[in-house]
Amino acid sequence: MSTELEDGVDAADDGTRCLVTGASGYIGGRLVPELLDAGHRVRCLARSPDKLRDHPWAKDTEIVRGDVTDAASVAEAMTGVDVAYYLVHSMGAGDDFERSDREAARIFGEQARRAGVRRIVYLGGLTPEGVPERDLSPHLRSRAEVGHLLLASGVPTTVLRAAVIIGSGSVSFEMLRYLTERLPVMVTPSWVHTRIQPIAVRDVLRTLVGSATMPPHISRAFDIGGPDVLTYRDMMLRYAAEARLPRRLLLPVPMLSPGLSSRWVGLVTPVPASIARPLCESLRHEVVCHEHDIAAYVPDPPGAPIGFDEAVALALRRVQQAQVATRWSSAAVPGAPSDPLPTDPDWAGGSLYTDERERLVDAEPQRLWEVIEGIGGENGWYSFPLAWAVRGWLDRAMGGVGLRRGRRDAARLRVGDSLDFWRVEEIEPGRLLRLRAEMRLPGLAWLELSVEQEDDGRTRYRQRALFHPRGLAGQAYWWSVAPFHAVVFGGMARNIASTAEHGSAKH
Repeated sequence: MSTELEDGVDAADDGTRCLVTGASGYIGGRLVPELLDAGHRVRCLARSPDKLRDHPWAKDTEIVRGDVTDAASVAEAMTGVDVAYYLVHSMGAGDDFERSDREAARIFGEQARRAGVRRIVYLGGLTPEGVPERDLSPHLRSRAEVGHLLLASGVPTTVLRAAVIIGSGSVSFEMLRYLTERLPVMVTPSWVHTRIQPIAVRDVLRTLVGSATMPPHISRAFDIGGPDVLTYRDMMLRYAAEARLPRRLLLPVPMLSPGLSSRWVGLVTPVPASIARPLCESLRHEVVCHEHDIAAYVPDPPGAPIGFDEAVALALRRVQQAQVATRWSSAAVPGAPSDPLPTDPDWAGGSLYTDERERLVDAEPQRLWEVIEGIGGENGWYSFPLAWAVRGWLDRAMGGVGLRRGRRDAARLRVGDSLDFWRVEEIEPGRLLRLRAEMRLPGLAWLELSVEQEDDGRTRYRQRALFHPRGLAGQAYWWSVAPFHAVVFGGMARNIASTAEHGSAKH
């Protein structure tokens, strides 16, 4: 098997051999260290293994390249595996996501059976009782169908069905947090009155880990939830109280459809409309647990399941301490560009426009690097803030991510991190930061910031903006914004250098 990293895996370990898909996502990235702490051996299947290399647990796992829609790579990844975790889905990946989810689940189940995997564990969505699947939102319907396909695979399967997951960095928590914090007075759609049974991410992870040792004759779905049944309105008000915010005023507007409300959520929160829409559609349905049978196989420890208020308090504490291990935005945005790379030859992939700047900096290389690694989020982009803000607003209006994703950590970056409307594609500490654009563009774009030390000891800052246009629209876009590059990119180079030299204010 072709592996990216395997030295840290002890082949003599007697722990259960677990395969984790979706390890770059919110749940998967948190599950891996929990499995390791429980004594299991972990292999991660990833389309882009480099996105996992900077996680603190990477050296203790085996990381293999593959995709759940590619039967050959799934078959390789399943070799020698006892328990296979299926933690991927195509939410926000376009109108055909149900077909993609169906095909991936079929492949995963078939290859698990052929490899002799003894259990599949799947985290799906809680569906309402008595509602035919054809009447569910496309998102919930697809999650339910994936569960059925895995249960029918011939491999004993545990399907865990959860509603809203409360934890620092989860898409549900981010949506709740930003709506509540940013809008003291809100016009709200009718779904804020839907009853929901949220669950703390700690309980989700505890149940996922415990499912690895479930008896072989058990193959079924389980509802999992916390002790509280609340409306979305209740959750917003209780979040405000836990965060010590003034009481929020909510004004329901029934005519706000899921489509309209997802656009509204997309403008107010960091959650793109493409992801907000399936979430809003799902909130039309009451999602409350009708059994707690999982406790017979994964017993609740004292103090579990965690209540909503405590889950919010834990999440807020981790956000305030910048200790968020993974975020919903750490997963690749569906449709984000993947080819070509700016390291390809100049003649590869057609036109590649560049804007290059460099400056000698009267500061130590480490000081310049600290400024570079701290870029974005609350620190800004060191040039013409209004231009960056307008670009962010335009991106949001077109359904993109805009500038509101911010940073995972105020001072440190790692490969795969989201950074406003960029994503960290490469980082060489002390030397190079390469960002890939995830705003809506007629082409592909990168921004490279690097530090070099001259032979005479001086420090040089280099900056490159690269754009690979797509069609005539891409060509027109580049030349329409080129006149502003001197202000935007020139100002960035000057201000980054000045900040490294003098510690001037953020821009």
